[in-house]
Amino acid sequence: MEKLEKLSGFAGRKGPLLLIIMDGVGLGRQDDSNAVSLANTPTLDRLLKGECFISIAAHGEAVGLPSDEDMGNSEVGHNALGAGRVFAQGAKRVNEDFATGHVFSGKLWNEIVERGKKGGAVHFIGLFSDANVHSNLNHVYQMIDRLAETGIRKVRVHPLLDGRDVGPRTALSYVQPMEEKLKQIRDSKGFDYVIASGGGRMNVTMDRYEADWNIVKRGWDAHVNGIGRKFHSCTEAVNTFYTEGVDDQYMGAFVITDDKDEPVGRMEDGDSVVFYNFRGDRAMEISKTFDSGPEFNKFDKGRIPNVLYCGMMEYDSEAKVPKNYLVQPPLIQNTVSEYLIREKITSFAISETQKYGHVTYFWNGNRSGYIDKDLEYYEEITSDRIPFDQAPKMKAIEITNRTIELLNSGKYRWGRLNFANGDMVGHTGVMKATIEAVETVDSCVCRLLSVVEKLGGIAIITADHGNSDEMFEVKKGKKTLKTSHTLNPVPFIILDYGYQGEYKISNVGRPGLSNVAATICNLLGFEKPENYDPSLITFVK
Repeated sequence: MEKLEKLSGFAGRKGPLLLIIMDGVGLGRQDDSNAVSLANTPTLDRLLKGECFISIAAHGEAVGLPSDEDMGNSEVGHNALGAGRVFAQGAKRVNEDFATGHVFSGKLWNEIVERGKKGGAVHFIGLFSDANVHSNLNHVYQMIDRLAETGIRKVRVHPLLDGRDVGPRTALSYVQPMEEKLKQIRDSKGFDYVIASGGGRMNVTMDRYEADWNIVKRGWDAHVNGIGRKFHSCTEAVNTFYTEGVDDQYMGAFVITDDKDEPVGRMEDGDSVVFYNFRGDRAMEISKTFDSGPEFNKFDKGRIPNVLYCGMMEYDSEAKVPKNYLVQPPLIQNTVSEYLIREKITSFAISETQKYGHVTYFWNGNRSGYIDKDLEYYEEITSDRIPFDQAPKMKAIEITNRTIELLNSGKYRWGRLNFANGDMVGHTGVMKATIEAVETVDSCVCRLLSVVEKLGGIAIITADHGNSDEMFEVKKGKKTLKTSHTLNPVPFIILDYGYQGEYKISNVGRPGLSNVAATICNLLGFEKPENYDPSLITFVK
């Protein structure tokens, strides 16, 4: 890893550099579907008219996803921001191993097959859609086909219904084809392939950053022990929740029972479990639960069958979670933080629980913990455990207050923070709350800019992807709620309080999130690393 070279004519400013990530705030159509444009945002409006503003890509190939039809997400967005380069990510990385068949040639897959041949069931748990954000059902279909071809007689599927990265009530479009697929295998081969349990992603199994372990407990109880609301099919469960006014992502835990009202999918000794999400944040806690020994104290697991557990990918390379995984994740080394630490540049990172891992773990190339605790400071503000539309301010004010303290301390040359509001409230689909969320962020950004100005520093304002910029779609004249991320670009803004025309926005072909790291290096007075994507600024000779 080479050292950074200092710029010959620019050493940065006397004050700190602050990177503000407005999570989920993209640049969409200026119409009544756009909570960002409907919100009262005097600060953002002013910044978008500034000299150092451009829009940058935050989805698709610009962040390492398979195509530009794939929406960005916070994981790949923060990877790209921190890495300064584009890596094959998520679905693209997993697709490579499925395309070559490599996923089926490893020791771990062979161990799953051997357990299956001895009578053990193979369980698949994960987000049940094809959105390419956390998972893709196509991978599950390929694994099921492979098991059926190999003669494995018992498979259990445990769907975690999406309704967030896809439409809010689209579950049946994924559930019913899977039910039909499993029925065909039962009828043609006489194998025991069924859906066994499930629930909505925000209520069952897929908690993140230890915000609420009860979510994981509900999943463990349903998937492992067959404890939950009983139905005779997954379609019946979904339709019942719909009649009760519950959308996909908020459905409670359910289990499928046989004619004797017994759960069909309790896990037993000798079974195997594949958690097929490739994104790590909502896979960590359930993985720790399966991998843990007697030291586990988050909840009472009850019976603990002897199963082989694996994830689709390694979700944390430092903590080694999970112990077993099918696909190697991208190896992201030499992040911008690593480079700056080698130059003894002090920094801080701060967010609330919902996005804390994004400004630390994902930013640092999928590694948890400090790179150098003597030069870094990380702070997590605990998120509230209530629906985000009921408290759209979330912890933005607390983050702002603490960031101001950190800036005023004089200890840090640069810092980064994430305001989760635009994304987390945007996912609820509640327009009024999302507008309030965006307005809250705007007012907090204003307060932070005042401090950066007082200290003679520089602020970068951007986002990791869009969300609140498109709250509904109109298809064939019908308005449909949109709770997923968007394909829209995001703002990139520099506000330099010592600016005297030393640089200008550069002419980068299709600028994206991966160009930000080089820009950070420049604004701190360093040349970009040789292998980084180009900076978004060019210095005027």
